[in-house]
Amino acid sequence: MRKMLAALLAAPLVAFAQSYPAKPVRIIVPFAPGGGSDLAGRLVAAKLSERMGGQFIVDNRPGAGSNLGAEIAVKSPADGYTLLLISASYTVNPSVYKLSFDPINDITPIIQVSGGPYVVAVHPSVPANTLKEFVELVKKQPDKYAYGSSGNGSIMHVASEYFLDAAKIKVLHIPYKGTGPAVQDTIGGQVQLVFGAVPVTLPHVKAGRLRALAVTTQKRIAAAPDLPTVEEVGYPGYEVTNWHGLVGPKGLPRDIVERLNREIGEVVIGDEMKKNLVAEGLEPAGGSPERFGAILKNEMARWAKVVQQAGIKVD
Repeated sequence: MRKMLAALLAAPLVAFAQSYPAKPVRIIVPFAPGGGSDLAGRLVAAKLSERMGGQFIVDNRPGAGSNLGAEIAVKSPADGYTLLLISASYTVNPSVYKLSFDPINDITPIIQVSGGPYVVAVHPSVPANTLKEFVELVKKQPDKYAYGSSGNGSIMHVASEYFLDAAKIKVLHIPYKGTGPAVQDTIGGQVQLVFGAVPVTLPHVKAGRLRALAVTTQKRIAAAPDLPTVEEVGYPGYEVTNWHGLVGPKGLPRDIVERLNREIGEVVIGDEMKKNLVAEGLEPAGGSPERFGAILKNEMARWAKVVQQAGIKVD
């Protein structure tokens, strides 16, 4: 009798999952069009539209360090028709902003989509060919150098301060409104150092406008195999991953979560997606919702310590 009752209760959920999506699904990307998060969101949306027989549409909602779009998503109905594409900055925000939602308990993790490094790069006029040489320059002339970030409290900001703490050096921080302006001012020589996302930074390295010194992941990347990792050049334990993933509001039906996880998991290991990601300096990720949820908790705890040690605040 109990088995029959359980089957009857489960039947509507199964039917719901099989009929999903019955209308367009909105994937909120809490950043402006054209960046790495927007690219990841559009790749996922296009592939899900092909595979699931429905429309998945990217809705860019930039603002407040990505918190504006996140708030809209987490406060939407938990019916699978509003999803949120998050990046590594999502795990920094609780330490630097006063949020109107719980970044762990108000969401349902679905899957990590991709992961990749930041490129540590300097202006070509800087007389350093390695990260160690740059550190020695700063120690000799501590007031001469500055670095750019995408804003106070951004992932670029905390990743940079995380390294500066490991290297025991101080470099002046100049915040910008986005990765693009920070990289452009490094190219122009207004600042000398940047921890830039691969898609934005590597083309300038290849064109000779910037000199790359290292990547921030623990493994080298296929897009620049000669670039050492920060850990390789003498900073054990240093690792920062620029990742993207998909979440939904709290209470998203398990069947919908499992189906999205399965579909996206198959997409990210497909040849076309891998080719697109690798070209951008990223690697496919995948994995279970539980694994992604654990990553979020661990990253939030780590960045909370970095933010506190560096005294990072949002004006």
